[in-house]
Order: sequence, then C-alpha cells, then structure tokens
Amino acid sequence: MSPKPRATEVKARLVEAAIRLLDDGGPETLQARKLAAEVGVSTMAVYTHFGGMSGLVDEVARAGFVLLSRWLAEAGETDDPVADIFTMARTYQQAVAERPQLFAVTFGQTTPGGKRATLSDLTTAEGREGAQEGLEAFGHIVRATERAIQAGRFRPADEYQAAAQLWSALHGFVTLEASGHFGPGEQGIDHILVPLGITLAVGLGDTVEQAGRSAEAAKAAWRAKTGNAGQGDNE
Repeated sequence: MSPKPRATEVKARLVEAAIRLLDDGGPETLQARKLAAEVGVSTMAVYTHFGGMSGLVDEVARAGFVLLSRWLAEAGETDDPVADIFTMARTYQQAVAERPQLFAVTFGQTTPGGKRATLSDLTTAEGREGAQEGLEAFGHIVRATERAIQAGRFRPADEYQAAAQLWSALHGFVTLEASGHFGPGEQGIDHILVPLGITLAVGLGDTVEQAGRSAEAAKAAWRAKTGNAGQGDNE
C-alpha cells in the first residue's frame, strides 16, 4: 500500500492541477469537482487545504506572481535602467501572451466560479504587507524605476508610484494586444508599446533622445537573446 501523501504535497498538486485546467480550458474549468478528479482526491480536499475555492484562487494568483517574478528576474540588469524597463516590458508581454489564462486570474481579470483573487495596493506600505509574491514581481519594475531616478534619468518621485504608472500603461497595452486590437503578430510592440514607453519615460523626466536610445538598446538585446527580430522588432 502506497504511503499517504503529505498535506503540503496534496496542496501543491491541487495548485498545479488548477493551473493546468486554466491553461487548457479557461476559468470555467476551475471547479472543485474537476480539480479533485484531476489529482485523485475528494472535493473535501479543496476545503481542507484552502478553505474553499476562494483560497484556491488566491494560491493560483500567488503562483502566477511567482512565475512572473521569475520571468522578470531572468530579463537581467544592465547599466541602463531605462533600457531595463523596456526589456522588462517586452518580457512581461511575452509572459502574459504565453500564459493568458493564468495571468488573467493572477490580476483579477477573470473570476473562476465567481471567485476573484485577493489583490493589494502595492503602492502603499500598508498594501505591501503580506503581499509577498505580488510585491516580488512588482519589485523588479520598482527597482529599475528607482535606479532611473538615482541616475537622473527620471525626476525625484516615489518609486512605487512611478513604477505603478509604468505598470498600468504596460498592462493596458498587454490586455488590448491580447484581444487583437493592435493587429496580427507583434506589430503592436513597435507601433504602440515602444512609443508608449518613450512617452512615459519623458513624462517621468527623461529626454526623448535618451529614452529612444534606451529603447533601441533594449530591442537589440532582445534580438540577441531570442535570435529572432520578430514583427514587433523590425527597424
């Protein structure tokens, strides 16, 4: 007789199964019955380990933030913080494009079974308390923003609020692009995202010339990394 799995193992398997269901069939497939069948446990396990579907959705959102943080960390860091912001924007776009269902739950855009992930205002000290996974992901943008301020590229400002402006614009672009508003392929990268980033950088204190050079440096680094210019990276 095989040993009974530990509680932490069952919990992890339920989260992994929930993400698989999301990826394969969207939020409507995330149901306690289907989830239990996927893992081979009773539906009571969802309530035992998460207190119900709301708790499970929160855990899925945390997993999404962990994945996003890993993506952004792998984007790397250079001596040009504004170029790093452009690179993270491109990385963020790719992450959401590859896992749209997971990140829709992560950011509260979809509500599996009517349950929305619990979100926090990461621009305030109070909101950042207990929001470890979301803060780690957002923190990559915050650190690049702070470096841009320290380098004199952006004017002095609260780095969390300035980073939130960048995040808001980026996420708006990604959401609209995913819905097909900016044409086929990745043409919106060049036509919308890069000019948007330059406009925001200038608004935060950069010059058009410096922001443009940083954008080009980020595009060159992206081409070198991926080995493929892609439609959105055409000169």
